[in-house]
Amino acid sequence: MKRTFRLLLILITTGAAGLVWLLLGPATDFQDTKKYFVIEEGKTSKEEVTALLEKKYIIKHPWLFSVTATTLGIWNNIKPGKYEVKHGESLLAVIKKLKNNRQASSNLVINKIRLKEDLAKLIAKNFQSDSASVMTFLNSNDSLQAYKVDTSTALTFIIQDTYTFYWNTSLRKIFNRLYDASLNYWSQNNRMDKAAQIHFTPTEVYILASIVEEETNKDDDRAKIASVYINRLNKQMPLQACPTIKYAMKDFSLTRIYEKYLFNPSAYNTYRRKGLPPGPICTPSPKCIDIVLNAPKTDYLFFVAKSDFSGYHHFSNNYAEHNRYAKEYQKALNEYMLRKQEKEANENK
Repeated sequence: MKRTFRLLLILITTGAAGLVWLLLGPATDFQDTKKYFVIEEGKTSKEEVTALLEKKYIIKHPWLFSVTATTLGIWNNIKPGKYEVKHGESLLAVIKKLKNNRQASSNLVINKIRLKEDLAKLIAKNFQSDSASVMTFLNSNDSLQAYKVDTSTALTFIIQDTYTFYWNTSLRKIFNRLYDASLNYWSQNNRMDKAAQIHFTPTEVYILASIVEEETNKDDDRAKIASVYINRLNKQMPLQACPTIKYAMKDFSLTRIYEKYLFNPSAYNTYRRKGLPPGPICTPSPKCIDIVLNAPKTDYLFFVAKSDFSGYHHFSNNYAEHNRYAKEYQKALNEYMLRKQEKEANENK
């Protein structure tokens, strides 16, 4: 009898120890350092969450998760959202994370964006809102009124940076944060005063910076290009900015602007229309915005890429000189395109 009791005690103790190990020991079923899973709206039931964790290989023992979670009464506490589980976390830690709604954050990394559709896709990729909802927001003047922009200038309060939110953060809260970041940016380094000194609004500076951003990657040339455009605007001359033609054509792969493109009726065609286009053609870097604000005073009215394809430009204050440099560049470009075609033809023989 004693032997049977001792054996039963050993079995109970061993079983209890095993259960404790399953609950408090490493319970993840993946090899990565960490893994994320998203519980969607309306899919917080025991069956759906357990199936999700099993499908995503988050936990080794779905049955034990289900039983323990039910015992701890978490099902009425689970909220939709994005959660992070680290490799080797215990089952109990995962359950507590769900019960206490300890969600993982998501980063919205904004670099250069050309179209509202691009921003919509970026937000949809990282957060609960789908791209259609974002586009509806960005195409509604009622939605944008709070940010003092309209559907054309919607991107002008988007400052390149990394922003952190929760996966289920509402669109309104996301854009409120972006707007606050824009206000903070313009409140620093005398930017508002500098814009006023060149008789521009922050929105106009942003639009011009978006064009300068697309012209070249050379910061020293960007400053002089900004001065050219400011001079042309002051003289009521059309900007004649090639990047705006690419935007009008919605073809950013164009390497050469042909004369036929210049007849595009788009409001972004700065060859046909004087002044700035109605909105930005990309989200410029904060550095490029500052370059426009600090543009040097010059008498330049023209610029053209150098014929050595260095990425730098010739700047001129008269058309005769500019035309000479333009012909040099066109000749070099024609020769380059001919060599390229001949090379491709030989490779295809």
